[in-house]
Amino acid sequence: MRASDFSPPPRRPHPAWVRFGSYALLYGLGVPLVKTLETFGRWPSPSLAKGIRARTAKAFGDYAPTHNDVIVCSFFKSGTTWLLQMTTQIAYRGQAEFENIHHAVPWPDVPMPAMARLMIPLADPSPVANSPTRLRVIKTHLPRATVPFVPRARYVACVRDPKDVCVSGYHFMKALIYGPLAPSVEHWAKTMFSDRSPYPWAEHLAGYWAVRNEPNVLFLTYEGMRKDSSGTVRKLADFMGVELTADELRSVIHQSSFEEMRRAGGKFEPGQIVPWTQARAMMRAGKSGGSSELLTPAQQRFIDDWCRTELARLNCDFPYDEAFGTVR
Repeated sequence: MRASDFSPPPRRPHPAWVRFGSYALLYGLGVPLVKTLETFGRWPSPSLAKGIRARTAKAFGDYAPTHNDVIVCSFFKSGTTWLLQMTTQIAYRGQAEFENIHHAVPWPDVPMPAMARLMIPLADPSPVANSPTRLRVIKTHLPRATVPFVPRARYVACVRDPKDVCVSGYHFMKALIYGPLAPSVEHWAKTMFSDRSPYPWAEHLAGYWAVRNEPNVLFLTYEGMRKDSSGTVRKLADFMGVELTADELRSVIHQSSFEEMRRAGGKFEPGQIVPWTQARAMMRAGKSGGSSELLTPAQQRFIDDWCRTELARLNCDFPYDEAFGTVR
């Protein structure tokens, strides 16, 4: 069952001369420059983060969500694509077909404007028209304050141990964008968990935690999803008001498994963005509690301390230590 009528413009691979030319510039100019900038705390660029925040804060414009909308408000690298697959397959009763998940799921706050043309617009009516449940899924990484919040729409919020977010985000951005321009792990962590981050982890959690008891909000943790993925599908279907048959439930669970999504590959990948990086970067390990593969105990403690302090500043009573506050 085709999940939308959206047809993206064709994507052409980077010509050989562009790839080879980019490597010359990359190693001759780019790497020395960013290493110098990193020494002075200017890489990743603070102005870039501010620009992303300013641009995406108004991403929804004057859009008013409807009763057809299921808005997945997951934090960056916190199971977003997994949730999109679960909710989209539930909306299509386990029969959703698409070449790429973003051909069926709008992402208003996509941080790179050049990618927007490859994604279905928020105004495209075909996901609702094609859906047997008349539900469609919308993706966002934005904090609650910048997402239009109305009683008639449904909101699925998800957060993840910030230490695992840091590790997953580093590998993802290095494979997708940075390549050899990637900052050191130390600098990445100190930037991601600071006021220079385009995606403030504590603000995201605090905003959705505050409305977790609203009837149109489902608050999840990535760790809980990992412990019981089948139960998460059932919980989502119930929240979305979709009564699945036994066969439909099995189809959704199967298609939402990590193994099946990894096998499907390109359906969930952004594709190659710049000539010197990979085309596949999304599905890596999908595990929890593995931040010690990249972070030192001191770096893990730094992230825990920063997040506790920020949540306290935001008067958020989320049980951080119970959920995440353990150095692995």
